[in-house]
Amino acid sequence: MPLMNVLQAVNETLKQEMRRDDRVVVFGEDVGHEGGVFRATVDLQKEFGKDRCMDTPLAESGIVGVGIGMGLNGLIPVVEIQFMGFVYPAFNQIITHVARMRNRSRGRYTVPMTIRMPYGGGIRALEHHSESTEALFAHIPGLKVVVPSTPYDTKGLLASAIRDEDPVIFLEPKRIYRAFKQEVPEEEYLIPIGKAKVVKEGEDITIISWGASMREVLKATEMAEGKGIYPEVIDLRTIAPIDRETVIQSVKKTGRVLIVHEAPKTGGVGGELISIINEKAFLHLEAPPSRLTGFDTVFPLPKGEHHYIPSPERILKKITETVNYLT
Repeated sequence: MPLMNVLQAVNETLKQEMRRDDRVVVFGEDVGHEGGVFRATVDLQKEFGKDRCMDTPLAESGIVGVGIGMGLNGLIPVVEIQFMGFVYPAFNQIITHVARMRNRSRGRYTVPMTIRMPYGGGIRALEHHSESTEALFAHIPGLKVVVPSTPYDTKGLLASAIRDEDPVIFLEPKRIYRAFKQEVPEEEYLIPIGKAKVVKEGEDITIISWGASMREVLKATEMAEGKGIYPEVIDLRTIAPIDRETVIQSVKKTGRVLIVHEAPKTGGVGGELISIINEKAFLHLEAPPSRLTGFDTVFPLPKGEHHYIPSPERILKKITETVNYLT
């Protein structure tokens, strides 16, 4: 079984899906000849030609708009927005047309589009290159929002996204693009969208996270275990729809919960999770649900990144505070 990093898993999945179904087309800024700014689409144009892997103008609204037309006419577009911070010119297309087409046509038409975006901070990039705005998309009915945290999950979730009849926002945490490798099967496999994963079983507190933050959470968990605290760790994997059953089952078991995400606190997915927990597991709680997130500021330039992104030490502190509530 080959070892792959997240970036290689993306590239391998795109190749397999393009070989499997000649309706799959990949396009975006620099994805063709250059193979993408991170090389996620390297060699696709060489194998499949310019008709199926093509470069586009620097016009995100146009990229998504063309994808809508393709999807409505029988193709399966996989579009790349070069950085998540560049998606805002296309937001009108995504909200107004991509997300609503099935409802607008009463199921007669849909847009089977996957919109891939490198997202999150941690690579010492310039402004607009380190956004974590998954909550904006999770708020829009008609969109599915997926965030993998491992190479194995990346392949299975991306394949599911491409085969989905409805639009999927696929967010790739660029901080872990090349951070580590994992065994990934060569054969095709699917991971269901909308299903979280219990990464580590525990009894003292439930920790919920996704994307690149999972690495910091798992490091903090090891540190907590050294202090006699045994967290249960959930990788949410899908931001919309949220796997409520897995979350509630875990919180009922542990009685405490901490949500960790890189995005700003106000209006973030963590707040929605706390609302779900309060509605469905309130009588099982032994401490107030807690959050550790990015700050309500613009993501800082490189020198400030390490202050903004939740670190294992900050996560451990919050774990300890929550577990020791009222003791």
